[in-house]
Amino acid sequence: MSLSALTPVKATATHCPYCALQCGMSVAVDETVTITPRKDIPANAGGLCQKGWTAGELLTSGDRLTTPLLYGEPVGWDEALDFVAARIRAVQGEHGPDGVAVFGGGGLTNEKAYQLGKFARMVLRTSQIDYNGRFCMSSAAAAANRAFGMDRGLPFPITDLAGADAVLIAGGNVAETMPPFVRHLTAMRDRGGRLVVIDPRATATARQADLHLQPAPGTDLALALGLLHIVIAEGHVDEDYVAGRTSGFDGVRTSAAAWWPERVERITGVPVARMRLAAEILADAGRAVILTGRGAEQHAKGTDTVSAFINLALALGLPGREGSGYGCVTGQGNGQGGREHGQKADQLPGYRRIDDPAARAHVAAVWGIAPEDLPGPGRSAYELLDALGTAAGPRALLLFGSNPVISAPRAGHVTGRLRSLDLLVVSDLVMSETAALADVVFPTTQWAEESGTMTNLEGRVLLRRQAAAPPPGVRSDLEILRGLAVRLRGAEGFPADPREVFDELRRASAGGTADYAGITYERIAAETGVFWPCPAEDHPGTPRPFLDRFATPDGRARFVPVEHRPPEEDIDRDYPLYLTTGRVLAHYQSGAQTRRIAALNAVVPEVFVELHPDLAERLEVEPGDLLRVVGRRGAAEGVARITPAVRPDTVFMPFHWAGANLLTNPALDPVSRMPEFKVCAVKLERVG
Repeated sequence: MSLSALTPVKATATHCPYCALQCGMSVAVDETVTITPRKDIPANAGGLCQKGWTAGELLTSGDRLTTPLLYGEPVGWDEALDFVAARIRAVQGEHGPDGVAVFGGGGLTNEKAYQLGKFARMVLRTSQIDYNGRFCMSSAAAAANRAFGMDRGLPFPITDLAGADAVLIAGGNVAETMPPFVRHLTAMRDRGGRLVVIDPRATATARQADLHLQPAPGTDLALALGLLHIVIAEGHVDEDYVAGRTSGFDGVRTSAAAWWPERVERITGVPVARMRLAAEILADAGRAVILTGRGAEQHAKGTDTVSAFINLALALGLPGREGSGYGCVTGQGNGQGGREHGQKADQLPGYRRIDDPAARAHVAAVWGIAPEDLPGPGRSAYELLDALGTAAGPRALLLFGSNPVISAPRAGHVTGRLRSLDLLVVSDLVMSETAALADVVFPTTQWAEESGTMTNLEGRVLLRRQAAAPPPGVRSDLEILRGLAVRLRGAEGFPADPREVFDELRRASAGGTADYAGITYERIAAETGVFWPCPAEDHPGTPRPFLDRFATPDGRARFVPVEHRPPEEDIDRDYPLYLTTGRVLAHYQSGAQTRRIAALNAVVPEVFVELHPDLAERLEVEPGDLLRVVGRRGAAEGVARITPAVRPDTVFMPFHWAGANLLTNPALDPVSRMPEFKVCAVKLERVG
């Protein structure tokens, strides 16, 4: 599509389509697409990363889908929608409501996430709905809920980081995943503050740190317990805070006693002296923040690992103090809002539990149905994908905003499950690897072609405004859901106008943990974002929700005793190396969008395998050699990159291409149902 096909408009204030910073930008579309960073959004304050600067190329990509496809052939919208509705009726007629499943995404706007959950439960009456945010935020969310009674990625504005005296980041590489984040850390260090990073790799973030702790993959929990042991043994516990604002510390004190530093060093490989220095940096800071990212969370013990870091923060008296605290570095663009309003298998809008009778009654009243008509909780994301096409599982899947052929663990198996379906429907803006398997593909609008709200990692609700007209023949996900709802039930209540959807979302969320009732499009525009909870239009919003009390019944934060355990799949003689995965600066998520942007693809055009020089010498590997990484679930190939940034017992692969997730382990956290993406056992072979 040529640039001239776009409707010329003046510069529009909107937000980047990628990570959870939701950087502010202005987009002007004429003969060219011009992107300018906004200075009025505190998260980026005039900065953008390479992905943001080049996001306009998606608007003119020749890879855009512009017509519905039925078995690969172009068809009209009525034919495609009629076909899908008829097949849904047939599948549910034979297999019941749960014969059809829905899978969403953490990049969908709040309006689309809300409408998708409503469509699944009110129109399809299926319990089988989850989303790819289960692979992103679920462990941190579960740990925050059980400690604080509420999950909000950062329960404080991101600008608080600049005023801290110390920041510890466990398993987060913000210098590559969200570069404008680093400006807040730089401001902190310029004031004399100190940065501690925990990561098995010497990432771009770790290289900027004052102290880097480099544990073996899968041992973050042991390291957190060791740090807590030191804090207790050295007398750094804020006893007044613990007594006045928390409960359960005695059990945690007892469990931490077993994790003396020398024991932790044997498990993690982190020297005792460096552990002691990390604990000292945090304890000596007047204001300190502990952050976790996917590296610590994407494990079968991820919830317990986050709980261990929260315990450390509570022992030091950090959460609920201005300028200090615990937070999670949310990954996907709407990773926060996407999990608040009904995409998760166990949740209803407003971050309500679907098995709570009061929550069911409230939401049912907003939707105009009886509470008993709402289904109960369904399968979590991987369990849902694993059940597709089986005798007891869904036979049809509607998929919006996700690409599990690339992003799911044990991806080869998931691809097989998708192929076994009676009906696969995918809504996407390009022909992703998952869309290529679909019976029906709906071409949908993208970030600058639609309006809607996003909730960034601070819990700040932002307004993404339409800056360009979509190509002819393309519809929004809201229009697609309306078209299906009308065909399946003659259902009203599925408007395509995002403002109408948001106004209903406000009512549905009212009184819930994530209360948006007082947030309007007008307020967001006037205030450049509003923090939830915001229960009324005259309420100022809540940038720091824990200053007076936590969201638990007694107002106290809860310590949770946890114990370290090894990875579900440890190294052995047959598979002697750890594989860990992550992102690179130029790409995002499954790469379906960024791999289609020439400037980004030129930076990192192909999958690679990082290995340590000692391992490379032992295997006689040279830079650029083609390597095969072999694990218990499959094999993948990549070009060798030899670097001391990775441990000698570990190899690293980015997950933006088909490859890394063919190997990853779908073992699930018992609380969050998060798969163990970040560690599995492999061996290396040279190809040719």
